[in-house]
Parts: sequence; structure tokens; C-alpha cells
Amino acid sequence: MIEIISVRFKSGGKQYYFNPNGVQVAPGQGVIIETARGVERGECVMGNTMVDETEIIQPLRPMLRLETEEDQATLRANKEKEAKAFRICQEKIARHGLDMKLVEVEYSFDGSKILFFFTSEGRVDFRALVKDLAGVFHTRIELRQIGVRDEAKMLGGLGICGRPFCCCGVLDEFQPVSIKMAKTQGLSLNPTKISGTCGRLMCCLKYEQDAYEDAASRLPKAESFVETPDGVGTVAQVNLLKETVKVKLEESTEAPKCYQSCEIRVVRNGKGKRPEGYVAPPPEELAKLRAASAPAPQTEEDRLSAALEGLSLSGPIGSRDHGEESERAAARRRARTRSRSRAKAKEGAPQTPGDGQQPPQKPKTPEAPKGERPP
Repeated sequence: MIEIISVRFKSGGKQYYFNPNGVQVAPGQGVIIETARGVERGECVMGNTMVDETEIIQPLRPMLRLETEEDQATLRANKEKEAKAFRICQEKIARHGLDMKLVEVEYSFDGSKILFFFTSEGRVDFRALVKDLAGVFHTRIELRQIGVRDEAKMLGGLGICGRPFCCCGVLDEFQPVSIKMAKTQGLSLNPTKISGTCGRLMCCLKYEQDAYEDAASRLPKAESFVETPDGVGTVAQVNLLKETVKVKLEESTEAPKCYQSCEIRVVRNGKGKRPEGYVAPPPEELAKLRAASAPAPQTEEDRLSAALEGLSLSGPIGSRDHGEESERAAARRRARTRSRSRAKAKEGAPQTPGDGQQPPQKPKTPEAPKGERPP
């Protein structure tokens, strides 16, 4: 077993393993490492870990020390020098009339070398440019041509999903992406919709490709001849995401019907001729396919009925139980009204007519005979 630490030199860059030389390093701490390019400053991603020697490529380079305040001051000074070198290099490129785009300038930690990263559509003869830059900085100069995906990784930005570029945050290395992945996933082949900011196919096409390939291996292809609970027919469309199949039935003139993958039985996978001597099973046997499938999803009416049944009601409105409860409540109200009337009568107060009592009648006025005036 050997003790190692994982170090990353750039944000979103690849991780490298080094020997900590017995020093305890916590994730997030800055470390000074001896690399093939010289002394470099990196950030610890994974602390001290014991692993098998067979899993590590030997020889393992050592860690020199933990980052100090002097190292931080050197790093800040290098950042200022990089900004100045970027402006000078752009002026030299314009003076020489070279067809190249400067992307980034990187100083080595000890200042022994300057790296200039640029992009170009073709080959560029920059020998004269290197001589001019060496005469200005008096150090080792290296110009390195990179691709558009590397440019997006260095500069960063936001993708069409609204999140930072995957190459800047989660991808240590670029994964190969092809137009076949977009076809397998049923995406639009419009280049503006499946291309990233860098102009290449989006890296996220690779994420779900394995799931789509697994679904494609289990579902029938288009134009396949299959058996369904409603009869035999030809596959018109396959939805890999929902794992459903639309089948055009032979004995039906209606639109293709949709079935789950477990409701169909493949007779011929892919386009071709109908199998010779094939006889469709009887409808009773085909109906068993539906019985073995999962229950159909509930409709909106079914869910609404189930929700109403769960309410705390003694019964539906207009039922016999609800009517009896209303009558009992009315009887209790009449009894309370009669008791209040009796109490007021005892006290000599005028009674208030309640339920079940006749109101006091007014004395009738004698009617005058016809043709005479009333007194």
C-alpha cells in the first residue's frame, strides 16, 4: 500500500496523484508540486489515501510543501504578469498579421516559461512571433494551438440550459460525441439545437446514451411485425423514453394504437416480409397479453371520484341518512323555541309564536250591511 493525494491544477481540470511525503493534506489546501513541466501550484481535491501500488503508475512524483503566504504572493504576481503578456502578444499578432486568436496566457509558477494558447482554422507560421516575444520577456516562450472545445473549457460560460459549461465543472476529459447519439435519442437534427456554445455537439448527449441504447435493445424496431391484444399489426412508431409502441393493426382502419412494451409480442423484428405460413393466434389468446400487462393509468374522472369518496360526509347529498339528520335537527330547534315561549309566559311577557303554536288572532270587525256606512 502507498499513500497518495489527488491534486488539480485548474478549475475543472484533470486530477493527478502525488506522494505527500508523510504530510497530512486536507481537501482545498494549496500545495507546491514538482511536475514534468517544473514546479507548479495546485489544489488538493482528495486528502491522504492509501491505495494499492498496482493501481498507481510509477514513479510517483513527490509534493514539495504546503502553500505558504510567499507562494500566494508569487501566484498573484504571476496573474498580473499574465494580463500584461496577453496585451503584448495581441499587439504582436496584429503587427505580424497572423490569422490566430489568442485565448489564454499561463505563467509557470517559477516564471521559467510562458505558455500562449491560441486557436486557428489552419496551420500558422509563428516563428517570427516567438522571436519577438522572447526579446520582450527574456524567458522561454511556447505557443500551443488548441481546439474550440478547449477554448470553451478555458474561458467558461453558460450553456443553453442556464448552467455553467460541463467541461468547466464536471468533465475532466472530453468524451466523444457523434450525430448518431442524437438520432438514437430522437432529437432534432437541427445543428443549432444540438450544438453547444463552442459549435460542436453538446457533451450532455453522452450522459443518457447508455439508457437509450438499453431501451432500444429491448423494444422492437420500426416496421416490425408484432402481436397485440387487439390483433396483429406493424409498428409505426417507437418511443424509447416512455417505452411505448404505436401499432397499425391489419384489420383496423383507425389510427395506430399505443401499447406498452409488455403488451406486444414480436414476430419479425425490423422491416421485411411477413413470415411464411404465419397464422395469427385466436383473439382469446391475444387478449391474455393485456391481462399480463400493467393496469392502465387512472383517468381524471377516476381520480376525482376517489377524492370525493375520501371526504368526511355521512353520505351523498339527497340520501336518506342526510334527510333523517336534517329532520332531527329541525325537531331540536322547535323544542328549544317552545321552551323559551313557556318561560316568557310565566314571566308575563308576551309570547312569541313558535313552531307548533297558533299565533294570537285579532278580533274581527263586524261588517256593515251593504249600502250603509260603517260607524
